[in-house]
Amino acid sequence: MKKGTFRKNKLGVIALTLGLCVALTGCGGSNSAAMDSMSYKDAVSESYDGGWGGDYNYEVMEEAAEYEVGTTGGTQDSATVEVEHSMEEKLIRTVDMTVETKEYDKLMDSITAKVKELGGYIENMDTYNGSIYSDYRSSRNANMTLRIPKNHLDTFLEAVSAISNVTRKNEGVENVTLRYVDLESHKKALETEYNRLMELLEKAESIDDIITIESRMSTVRYQMESMESQLRTLDNQVDYSTVYLNVDEVVVYTPVEESTTWERIGDGFMESLRDIGQGAKEIAIYLIIKLPYLVLAGAFMTLFIWWAIHTNNKRNKKAASVKEAQKNNESI
Repeated sequence: MKKGTFRKNKLGVIALTLGLCVALTGCGGSNSAAMDSMSYKDAVSESYDGGWGGDYNYEVMEEAAEYEVGTTGGTQDSATVEVEHSMEEKLIRTVDMTVETKEYDKLMDSITAKVKELGGYIENMDTYNGSIYSDYRSSRNANMTLRIPKNHLDTFLEAVSAISNVTRKNEGVENVTLRYVDLESHKKALETEYNRLMELLEKAESIDDIITIESRMSTVRYQMESMESQLRTLDNQVDYSTVYLNVDEVVVYTPVEESTTWERIGDGFMESLRDIGQGAKEIAIYLIIKLPYLVLAGAFMTLFIWWAIHTNNKRNKKAASVKEAQKNNESI
């Protein structure tokens, strides 16, 4: 790479800036972190040939900057540990539950109203409003993804459980505090490097140095924006818990408690009677629905039977006439 020459006062500003960056990343660290910082300073000092009046090697500077950011993002110094202890834990709560209802429309309206009342929102909803029943279960159902403020999640779950029959419920909590702190630490290190690159850009003299610095600034800026996006996503997931809610319309609720032997016998007997009644009901409904086809089929069948009988009678009469004629001829 083409080298550029810096004046003594400019070189002093660079050295001071690098010293401050090392102090920020190495403050309160372990002995190994201190030795890493010394290696970083040595790398910077070795980039000058002949001390304050030597030539400046930007490649070494760039490697040292990348080393600083990598060290800050990969280890936790005392400042990071203090942030972890002072920061409220970042917990992502997720609930997956299935409920049954005999009043589908009423339950859906109640859920929608409760979500709005608690300050949440419906992220996604997939519903099917069919009306075919099978095994006491309607084909009407809904799959919903709800976002509920974390402070009101328990209130929402209690409200849904009170107005429906919960058949399945699964809750999970993910602690993302360390991940959040690491992202913030890495972002601050990138901001420090970006500010330092801005200072270097103002003092750069050669075109090659300007192009190299601007290229590095573009990379750092992209990484900073990516970190900010990840932090915003985590904040949203923490502030708004996610509820995956499946709603099924049924005629008879699914038992959710263990039954005794006699209760199981009684429930099974009643279920058999309901099966018979439901079967008869379905047959009656089917026949009524297909009645026009049945009437048409009956009419065709009646006509066919009449035609068959009429044809057979004509054939029999003709045969009888032939036999009668033969008898008359024989008698003559």
